[in-house]
Amino acid sequence: MSRLFIAGAIALMASNVVVASCLPVTGPDAGGVYPNIFEKIEFETLQDCTLSFSENPAIKQLNSRIAGNAELLPLAQRLPLEPLIIVPYQSIGQYGGVLHGTSKATESGTSDLLSVRHVNLVRFSDDLATVVPNVAKSWDWNADFTVLKVTLRQGHKWSDGAPFTAHDIAFWYNNIQMDRNVIEKSKDRFLSAGKPVKVEALDDTTVQFVMNEPAPGYLDNFAQDYAQPFLPKHLLEKFHPTFNKDADKLAQSLGFDNGYALVNFYYGQSDWKDIPTPLLKDKAATVRLVNAGYTAIMPSLESHLVVEDSLERRHLVANPYFFQVDTAGNQLPYINEINEVYIGDENIQTAKLIAGDVDYKSQAVNLPQAPVLLENKDQGNYDVALRPTISQVTFAFNLTDKDLEKRAVFNDVNFRRAMSIAMDRDQINQIAYFGLGTPAQYTAFDADTTPFITDKQKNSWIQFDQKQAGKLLDNAGVVDKNGDGLRDLPSGKKFELSIQYSTQGTPSEVVEIVAKSWSDVGVKTTIKEVTSDEYRNSQSANNLSVVNWMTGRPLVSMASNVETLVPPYGSFFDLRTGMLWSQYQDTNGAEGVAPPATVAEMKKLTDRFVTLKAGTEESNEVGSQIADRVVDDLFIIGTVKAVAPVYRSNALSNFELPKTASYEFYRMYPYLPTQWYLSTETETVAKQ
Repeated sequence: MSRLFIAGAIALMASNVVVASCLPVTGPDAGGVYPNIFEKIEFETLQDCTLSFSENPAIKQLNSRIAGNAELLPLAQRLPLEPLIIVPYQSIGQYGGVLHGTSKATESGTSDLLSVRHVNLVRFSDDLATVVPNVAKSWDWNADFTVLKVTLRQGHKWSDGAPFTAHDIAFWYNNIQMDRNVIEKSKDRFLSAGKPVKVEALDDTTVQFVMNEPAPGYLDNFAQDYAQPFLPKHLLEKFHPTFNKDADKLAQSLGFDNGYALVNFYYGQSDWKDIPTPLLKDKAATVRLVNAGYTAIMPSLESHLVVEDSLERRHLVANPYFFQVDTAGNQLPYINEINEVYIGDENIQTAKLIAGDVDYKSQAVNLPQAPVLLENKDQGNYDVALRPTISQVTFAFNLTDKDLEKRAVFNDVNFRRAMSIAMDRDQINQIAYFGLGTPAQYTAFDADTTPFITDKQKNSWIQFDQKQAGKLLDNAGVVDKNGDGLRDLPSGKKFELSIQYSTQGTPSEVVEIVAKSWSDVGVKTTIKEVTSDEYRNSQSANNLSVVNWMTGRPLVSMASNVETLVPPYGSFFDLRTGMLWSQYQDTNGAEGVAPPATVAEMKKLTDRFVTLKAGTEESNEVGSQIADRVVDDLFIIGTVKAVAPVYRSNALSNFELPKTASYEFYRMYPYLPTQWYLSTETETVAKQ
């Protein structure tokens, strides 16, 4: 549709001389092909005008703070020939200011601010249904969803001024994702039928993905994914042995062991961008790189770039080569800087929010904090809204626990069902969620928005029935053998559970109620709060018997990425169990533990599911079978589907309240945060 429109627009412009200046457009009814965005020729044709461009008056000073960045080119050479035009939600913004935010720590609770500066090939519009252009200008699928062609913007540049081309995407895939010296194990969502996709740059602005089977959700995956499918080949190929026979020698001259070590120094062996940048990893090595003419951080396409990175905070400045402009021709972003302070303690974070020292916060603001935040919002000059969540707090038992007797108990479905109905979800709802939630079983798919999820599935094994739970525990062989009132393992050995948790993933109130419920049914349970890093590392090392985190995703996300349905049931950042099952599958049985037959049956369903177009009758049928298996296996146990707070300063303008308080669409990414601005400089300065 968009290509036909643009083709018509080109023909129209050829027969008309366009001389008028463009009138700025704001608000929701701008009239474009896609909501709140235009391509340049589309906008100019609609208005019968020529768009002129302006830059942030502070941009040269901001660029000077990006260590190793060259002196700026003129704006006309920094913008693409085809910039993406953003329609501001309320008004044309004003440049300046510092956006203040908090995270738990570097690599912990950072997706709030990562999503503010994030870009990808495409994104979901704020309706959370329409996939729209972003870095990519357009795309085309063949009839059976096995060949995807993506067209990029002519003249798009990296933050250091080098051209961004389709070759940067092919390099990311073929020479980083598929190179075992950089990525030890390829991510399933970037494969097709478990094998590499053929990724080829057809020319500078066209990249082609050839699948091994139909993959209709492949592009949609990038609309919500933190991973960006492009890397600066012009920088990294100098240190990549595939492209430079002297890569090792060059890297060694800069103080590194070899070329791959330097590639990993920039890239960090991860698509997850909250890992320490070179500025934090090794300052001496960073100085050597800058002195040798290289940038201190890896060039980016994002709206803001890191200029300071420490264990206390991360500071960023606007990207002088950013590819978006507003309808008045002003280069975005409006906000000059982002200051991200690390606060691990929930009480200290709440105090900063109350004081109005933060401009935006959603991640790790748990509902129990809402009353005190609402009480103080006027004096702190902020607002708090309660928004629906997609995921819910879930619990699981380590199905490959290091304690073999515990492992056997956890693998008995009677035990898992008992522990599910032993939970008092109504109490969780009233105490932790103020009665604003709904008790619900984990069904993998977001039950509120997925049409094939049934009430039977949502309500499976959620009734509070400790008497029945006791009978099921008896059936699992977990009985009181010594008469002390507590249940023991089948051998007579003492049976105790310890729940380690992080408030980033689970409110304390939920853990306290669950631990009491399980203790009341005879399974002694204690709790311990840890940092999210401690929790995740212990979980991935197979060191926890009970795991917990927010889990659940929308249908459109599941259609392109089914990692939460197969061992280990998520990534490093999710709830994970069955780590040794995953190891067994990854090594073709050479290591780990063979999973039960139900895992193989689920894999067959998920392999089929990702080849189907989401929302079709066949897709819904397979999805329903998947949900049935999820609630029958009960490898992951749901609690309460609720709401969560979204906090924002009243000084933050062009802010659209998100439809969900969730990670699953990558937080604020659908809501165009590049057009946010701080409405008064005095309020901004006061926070510095």
